[in-house]
Amino acid sequence: MSILRVAIAQINSTVGDLEGNAGKILEYADRAKKLEADIVIFPELAVCGYPPEDLLLKPSFINENIKKMNMIARSLSGITAVIGFADKVKSDIYNAEALV
Repeated sequence: MSILRVAIAQINSTVGDLEGNAGKILEYADRAKKLEADIVIFPELAVCGYPPEDLLLKPSFINENIKKMNMIARSLSGITAVIGFADKVKSDIYNAEALV
């Protein structure tokens, strides 16, 4: 029988600190990988911080948040991650999770 190891990364994201939050996500994904986890799960809106409140009204913030999510996705290897971020489809904003 195969074993699936799941890690839960209860990081404390800082609202609006996209760079710092991305760094934490990558750091904790690496920690989980070193502990031989197959999947690491991050909190709601881990990329942009929770609760982002009025920042969600700024298109530039949403776009930068999505860019950071894409950078994180390109940087991960050897582990699957579920990461919370703010997504946009047309003019609608969503509280989303990415499976990377």
